[in-house]
Amino acid sequence: MTIQTADPIGHLRRSFARLGMRVLAAPTHMPRWGRRASAFDIDVARDARGEHFLIRLPEEAAPELLTLDVRPELRQLLLLARVGERKDKFLCGFDERHLFTAAVPGQSVRDVVGAMHALKPTPIQVSEAQLRVRGKDRLRRRNAAFVRQGEWFFAPMPDLIVPAQRIRRNEPLTRGAGSKPHLCAEAARLGGEPVMVCDRRPNGISLERHAQLLKSDPKARAWNWQSFQRNPELYVRGDVRHRDHATLHLPNWHRVLMNTENESAGREFVAFLD
Repeated sequence: MTIQTADPIGHLRRSFARLGMRVLAAPTHMPRWGRRASAFDIDVARDARGEHFLIRLPEEAAPELLTLDVRPELRQLLLLARVGERKDKFLCGFDERHLFTAAVPGQSVRDVVGAMHALKPTPIQVSEAQLRVRGKDRLRRRNAAFVRQGEWFFAPMPDLIVPAQRIRRNEPLTRGAGSKPHLCAEAARLGGEPVMVCDRRPNGISLERHAQLLKSDPKARAWNWQSFQRNPELYVRGDVRHRDHATLHLPNWHRVLMNTENESAGREFVAFLD
């Protein structure tokens, strides 16, 4: 299906209308750092009529926009943006209290349900299979394998015991600059690889490499080394709060996993941040 140039999002207006939602177009704003001037944005904005999707399009080299699937019962649709040989897919819709959009990883995704599954981290998908979670329950925000709040998945770990000295209070959970933090009542980082860090080795080196360095260069002992854990797993317990979501109460420890949006190249075109 090809979009008419007279109204580049006319097709999208009709698709979003099936979900009871609006979509507007606007010229591309000034490019952000590291982005091409021809890049487009998909965002969630608000006006006097409420929330709506906002697509900013460049005057030249605008992407071809197609709707691949619309699921009114889920209040979501799958959007394809195509420029030449490049294809990026975006899941757009309503989640809990607000509109959202997320870049979807994977070239094989063809519909909304496939996009929802593709956004789940692998450990969650494995757990759903092991627990034999029914297909319809895998589309919910809560099932036996996880509880979800926005882009974060919380997998129950009922047998986990965390030493009191490892617990941090009111820990913010954020995926990066510009993202509104989710505030966790209790959090602990466990496991990971032990590394030694100093100003000259800011990314850390393994304990074995550290021992070798001290042996070959005795002056390295004075480099103000500190011990850290690289890539630890994060666990949370208690209330998880966010101003755009209902508060979650997790009575037991849960492992924290972020959705897979960052694995999608199309992430650069999403201006919306939860």
